[in-house]
Amino acid sequence: MVIISKELRVKNVRKCLFPAAGYGTRFLPATKAMPKEMLPIVNKPLIQYGVEEALEAGISQIGFILGRGKRAIADHFDVSYELEHQILGTSKEKYLTEIRKVIDNSQFIFMRQREMLGLGHAILTGEPMIGDEPFAVILADDLCSVPEDKSARALSQLVALYEKYKCCIVAIEEVPKSNTASYGIISGEEIADGIYEVTDMVEKPQPEDAPTNMAIIGRYILTPDIFDYLRETKPGAGGEIQITDALRQMAIEQRVIAVKFKGRRFDCGSVDGFVEATNYYYQHGDWDI
Repeated sequence: MVIISKELRVKNVRKCLFPAAGYGTRFLPATKAMPKEMLPIVNKPLIQYGVEEALEAGISQIGFILGRGKRAIADHFDVSYELEHQILGTSKEKYLTEIRKVIDNSQFIFMRQREMLGLGHAILTGEPMIGDEPFAVILADDLCSVPEDKSARALSQLVALYEKYKCCIVAIEEVPKSNTASYGIISGEEIADGIYEVTDMVEKPQPEDAPTNMAIIGRYILTPDIFDYLRETKPGAGGEIQITDALRQMAIEQRVIAVKFKGRRFDCGSVDGFVEATNYYYQHGDWDI
């Protein structure tokens, strides 16, 4: 059993990891030379939506876990002198306002995941960036919209819960029972409206084996002792080190909370979800082209 000090528990969440080393094979040939995280929803890449969500949650230290061929992500969050010089003083300059704001208000660190050994391994790769403090994880494939009541997006909701419970928090949503084999599935006791004390987790169970239809989506708040659990986690589903398996053990020995977040989530790792998100943001977004 891993014990973490009370003093460590009370730290604020200041850092966010973006695992972004995957190949994006479902979008080939588009992702042969372009990271899937750079695919645009209307006129903004997926990864920028995620970083903006982190900033909204008060998190400005951003760590990217990248693989080969992902240089475009680093370039996107950097100054482009040639482009900015060309459009300086023109009507097109306004199109860089949002990304300039992101760059000016963030600190970026980049690390490489040399082997694709699963999400758990990607998070473990980021340990030198995180150190001994709680942190967030965003999977850019999961695009979370602003709730209908215009309140904060999913990550801000998780940060608020962390401040209350001081333990690992995962975002969940109900999915069709037939789709459980694509997700980590939780079961637990509802302790407040839409908030669950996790009692079990299963990675990608077949529908007949799934304990519920409550699926983990790509938003997490993790305490730093997760790294010790990941080091002890054996390869699971798909031969990969699964964050779900590490969190399951943590739920047994400590505490893990799951929350049905407010807002809409789009699975932009699939073509259908990507098209759905594009249509939604085209109709509801405040973009201007």
